[in-house]
Amino acid sequence: MQKILIVDDSSTARMFIRRCLEISGCQDADFYEACNGREALDMLREMPVDFILADLNMPVLDGRNMLKRLKSSPRTCEIPVVVISSASNPASDVELVAEGAYAVLSKPITPPVLIASIGSLFKKKELLDGTA
Repeated sequence: MQKILIVDDSSTARMFIRRCLEISGCQDADFYEACNGREALDMLREMPVDFILADLNMPVLDGRNMLKRLKSSPRTCEIPVVVISSASNPASDVELVAEGAYAVLSKPITPPVLIASIGSLFKKKELLDGTA
C-alpha cells in the first residue's frame, strides 16, 4: 500500500487534494496530512512516504524551504514532491523544478490534471487504475 503525504495549511485544500486522488483511483492508499512544512518533516522522521503533494505558501515552513530540506537529505531526497500553488508562475515553476520538485500544479487542481502529473510515478495498478 502506497503512503501519500498531503501538506497544506488549509484543511479544505488537503481534503480536496485527497478527494481528487481518490477520484483518480487512489482509494487504497494511506493518506497522511500535515499543516506546514515543519510538521511534514517531523512526520517523515518517523514514517517514510512514497509521494508528497505540498502547498507553496504555508506558515512556519513554506513549501519551497521544505522542498530544499527534503532534497538535501539522503534519507528523503528520492521522495517525489509535487508542489501545488495558487501563486504559480512560469519562472517560479522552473525554479521549483530545478530545486527538485517533480512537478508544479496550479490551484485548483482537478483529477485529470493530477493523473497527468503523477500517473508515471506510480507503477502499481492498484494505486492508479489504468496507469500501470
